[in-house]
Amino acid sequence: MIITVNSFFSGAGLFDIGLIEGGLQINKAFELDQKACETYRANLGDHIEHCDVTQTTVEDNSQCHGMIFTYPCNRYSTIGDIHGVRTGDDLFAHALRFIAIGAPEFYVVENVVGMRVFPVVMEAMTRLKQYYVQVFCPVRSDMWLPQRRNRLIIIGTRRPFNVRAPEGFRRMRLSEVFEEGARVTVPGSVLARLNGKYRDLPIISDPANDDIAPAAVAHYAKDKSTRLIVDKSYPLGVRPYTVREYARLQGVPDWVQFPVSDTEAYRQIGNGVSVPVGIWVAKEMTRYMNQSSLNPSLPMN
Repeated sequence: MIITVNSFFSGAGLFDIGLIEGGLQINKAFELDQKACETYRANLGDHIEHCDVTQTTVEDNSQCHGMIFTYPCNRYSTIGDIHGVRTGDDLFAHALRFIAIGAPEFYVVENVVGMRVFPVVMEAMTRLKQYYVQVFCPVRSDMWLPQRRNRLIIIGTRRPFNVRAPEGFRRMRLSEVFEEGARVTVPGSVLARLNGKYRDLPIISDPANDDIAPAAVAHYAKDKSTRLIVDKSYPLGVRPYTVREYARLQGVPDWVQFPVSDTEAYRQIGNGVSVPVGIWVAKEMTRYMNQSSLNPSLPMN
């Protein structure tokens, strides 16, 4: 059985890579950022549409078994408190619009843990009468990857189904992320931060100690001094992560290419969803769809 999904706010396609590896087929993907669409298209195909979901109608884009929503997290993240932008937004309402009108067999919402403090958003995403909804929080990327990254996952199914919580298989070690002989520019801000010229010192992770790195964030594109990796071949003994290392922290396979500038690549990676999370979601939704096809008489909510 081919199980199709439409992916909304798809970014460069990190979550979609996981969905595909887990057995789902992406029918359509929608993304506002042109550069992210370029990366997605270079790796996953032309089924991505460069568009504004808030201006996209449901009627022509609802042919799928499931809908996946990874709308931007910057307005829900606790880091937004620092910049005064933790205000929430109305993108969740457009996700709700697609679910309510398109009535997919299942839907998945991914966002930061901080989204839980917005009761209106949580009510909209978890109280749809025609769905059985399960919430998983936190879903920890460090079950699979050497990166501390917690996320909220909401899964709604039209039939009762026990979604199994994610289980970590063998975790990738930071030494497996490390690129020998890497060549990366070390900006002056690295030395300045090491010398205490900024409010915070850098977070330094050592592959030799099997450290777990902090979450890959989009802001790394602007300031690579905040997260450093030990590399004795560099004069300071530490350096920023390369683009490939940063992608590996998110579980991105090495065949994925970033046909954009390094700055843009860091941003796309930091904005993405860890690939193993997508694999878990895809395997559970495949199990759900296969069970539903064997039990067509299960009651609807």
